[in-house]
Amino acid sequence: MGIFGKLFKGPEVDMEKSNANAKKMRVLFNQVVEDGDNYQLIFGYTEDVGRFNYGFVHGSKTKIGNLIVGWNADTQTIVVVPTVPNLSGCGDPTYYRRSEIHKAYRNKYPTDAFIIYPDKKGYIGINAYDWLEDESLYVYVSQESELAAFTEFFMKQFATK
Repeated sequence: MGIFGKLFKGPEVDMEKSNANAKKMRVLFNQVVEDGDNYQLIFGYTEDVGRFNYGFVHGSKTKIGNLIVGWNADTQTIVVVPTVPNLSGCGDPTYYRRSEIHKAYRNKYPTDAFIIYPDKKGYIGINAYDWLEDESLYVYVSQESELAAFTEFFMKQFATK
């Protein structure tokens, strides 16, 4: 590979840390979801963009919400559990059953997100990537194959035409 190849490769995933966080995600998920081991898991996040306009000053502020996302192909269910980047705790699960949702699709712009409308009033946007380096905002976990499996599941069983 040579020295220049190593210099320009970019950051590498610390697999020991990633695997430890994947195990923590599983423990938290299983604590709040009945039969949690029947679900595959990925880390995802959601964004809440608040806009402000103070005369000459316009802008926005984004709040990041970390999520443990589980899915079960047999029951066609996605479960979303809120958490924090260091995985020190989690909130209550929200269930999205295919038979109960209004519509779902994958949004490519402005960010790659999985959008679920459980009804006509609200929605959740789940952003997910194979790895995000910023540990202050996101859970540190590498999940390339898991994300591919979730994407396939979502597009096949959840996305509405």
